[in-house]
Amino acid sequence: MDIGSAVGRKQGVTEAQLHDLADFESSSEFSELEKLVLRYAEAMTRTPAEVPEEMFRALEKNFSPAQLVELTSAIAWENYRARFNRPFGVEAEGFSEGQACAVPMRRTA
Repeated sequence: MDIGSAVGRKQGVTEAQLHDLADFESSSEFSELEKLVLRYAEAMTRTPAEVPEEMFRALEKNFSPAQLVELTSAIAWENYRARFNRPFGVEAEGFSEGQACAVPMRRTA
């Protein structure tokens, strides 16, 4: 088990959610709020990172300003790390050896 999935499990992420993450939109394992947050993460990860105003307004109905700052910074930090590591060829260090990590299919626009 890698450290990310261990932290997620401590926060209530289930094995079924990890399995369904790539297809979260059609999964019954995620609440509507969780799906909204995942859509937000996807929007922030695209280039350019354009978040529709209606999406952000929906988030504001569910999260305080401080919570939105924390959520947004966590997503931005993970994007930073992914984009920073790639040109330097940073590879996995084997903490999740033998584990599966479903990579989402690239969606066409």
